[in-house]
Amino acid sequence: MHTPKVKRKLPDVMQKNDFVRVLESIEMTDTTMYNKILYKLIFELLYGCSLRVSELCSIKTGDFETGKGFLRVHGKGAKTRITPVGAQALTLLKQFLIIRQAGTSILLVHENGKPVNARFVQRLTQKYLGSVTELTKKSPHILRHSSATHMLDNNADIIAIQKILGHENLSTTQIYTRVSIERLKSVYKKTHPKS
Repeated sequence: MHTPKVKRKLPDVMQKNDFVRVLESIEMTDTTMYNKILYKLIFELLYGCSLRVSELCSIKTGDFETGKGFLRVHGKGAKTRITPVGAQALTLLKQFLIIRQAGTSILLVHENGKPVNARFVQRLTQKYLGSVTELTKKSPHILRHSSATHMLDNNADIIAIQKILGHENLSTTQIYTRVSIERLKSVYKKTHPKS
């Protein structure tokens, strides 16, 4: 006897302009310049490189090839992948490396030199996503889901997205095609006069 298939819930995705609003919100906060650069770099890496929180927190200073614009990511199951890094993230990275408090090989550290941990990143994303979006879930993983969906919306190849996300099976990546189709249907229903 076969067990019934459980319908997978589609992941929540933020709007494209929400990410820009998050960066603007960080810029307007009353915090040190060090924290502004650190916070923006965290968001740029989570969204721009489609990273998991554990991957973000384990980045070492030697994992970046800044001249080539690539990052070596240590993912699930001790697997390593190479992912491209956007121009904005590279600019922030260069600024951060100038002011960064040394003492550990972990890249993302607070002003006191202690490494950024997953709990801090969760609180940070909850705070800033909460200020710009109505999504019920405001976890760091929303940025990863949004990144993959936005790439698909812009006609990115699904195999390339699979490599960037570090998925072993293409079926895991294909959930984002369903998100894109569902968003397309939603836009159609809301905006088309014949819907």
